[in-house]
Amino acid sequence: MKLRRVVVTGLGAITPLGNSVSEYWDNLVKGVSGAARITRFDPSKFKTQFACEVKNFNPENYFDRKEARKLDAYSQYGLAASQQAVLDSGIDLSQINLDRSGVIWGSGIGGLDTFLLECGNFAKGDGTPRFNPFFIPKMIADIASGHISIKYGFRGPNFTCVSACASSTNALIDAFNYIRLGKADIFIAGGSEAAVNEAGVGGFNAMHALSERNDSPATASRPFDLDRDGFVLGEGAGALILEEYEHAIKRGAKVYAEIVGGGMSADAHHITAPHPEGLGAINVMKNALSDAEMTPDQIDYVNVHGTSTPLGDVAESKAIFNVFGEHAYALNISSTKSMTGHLLGAAGAIESIASILAVKNDIIPPTINHFTDDPALDNRLNLTFNVAQKRVVRASLSNTFGFGGHNASVIFKKFVA
Repeated sequence: MKLRRVVVTGLGAITPLGNSVSEYWDNLVKGVSGAARITRFDPSKFKTQFACEVKNFNPENYFDRKEARKLDAYSQYGLAASQQAVLDSGIDLSQINLDRSGVIWGSGIGGLDTFLLECGNFAKGDGTPRFNPFFIPKMIADIASGHISIKYGFRGPNFTCVSACASSTNALIDAFNYIRLGKADIFIAGGSEAAVNEAGVGGFNAMHALSERNDSPATASRPFDLDRDGFVLGEGAGALILEEYEHAIKRGAKVYAEIVGGGMSADAHHITAPHPEGLGAINVMKNALSDAEMTPDQIDYVNVHGTSTPLGDVAESKAIFNVFGEHAYALNISSTKSMTGHLLGAAGAIESIASILAVKNDIIPPTINHFTDDPALDNRLNLTFNVAQKRVVRASLSNTFGFGGHNASVIFKKFVA
């Protein structure tokens, strides 16, 4: 069968760098860090006392107070980003087939705030079970996609992908496949996460996964730097409107980029550590290129997973050279996690937005906080250190790799009618 083309017609973002796409992108290009001492709780007893929190988010800009109380923060962020994306797309809900419009969302954890609060209240009580009736509906990882579909009346496919840090990239790939196979016309796809709380920070600290650079949070996320010591926890949401090409053109939609391929793979190696030679990363990028029917030399920018962990950054750089060969030195490569921190299940969504805007605007956002070269890395790679770079970006590839060995990559290309 002939596969249909899929384009991106709307974007929405709630991030540590700003609560709109324009603010997020402007701060990425400027090289702004979203990291600071945690304000949600007293972090003084924790090994890591900072994170990339969402700032100045007012739920009442999106929901009335009664509705907001029924939503975990991860759902609030997801609904807010989706609202931005729908408005940005210019979709007239009365003019589309709602039975062929769906929502596929991603979240690695779901309502961790709610789970922590309810279980904490029970533990402090006398053993009598007094739980909020919204405990389960606020906490479950699929509820954000449910809320989004209810809000817009989208009756097409609706589910949530849970693949740790690859979750929202998997959601985008699934939405892309449903549309190109002719099973739907429009999707709201993306992901959200809200794990900056005692359980999230304490849990990742126990794994020795987080940076402990408490004296300098803004420089703590250091992908590819010799002195990197772990990732910085982030939170927020990204939403994309994916639409069938003819459907978008017929309604006169603006188009940011075309989504042309997606790849998935498994490391089958370890629950948290990457394959040392980047085998899963190699396979997922090759799968994405094959799916897009593109050759490596057609990619100009790779937005890497690049979490600032000692093992992960080395494995990913090896994988890039394996896939791209000598063309790897002509690529721009950057880790926007150096600025946003790691949004876990929402990482793929906001990093896809960065990758799309790089294609749209011909600007590569930087990898900030580079101070010292790591001899374990190939320092001939252009990792776009510290300052954004202008260049023509014909196509970008975005990588996300999750605990459990889940890998997902997606490719965006300049739109040509």
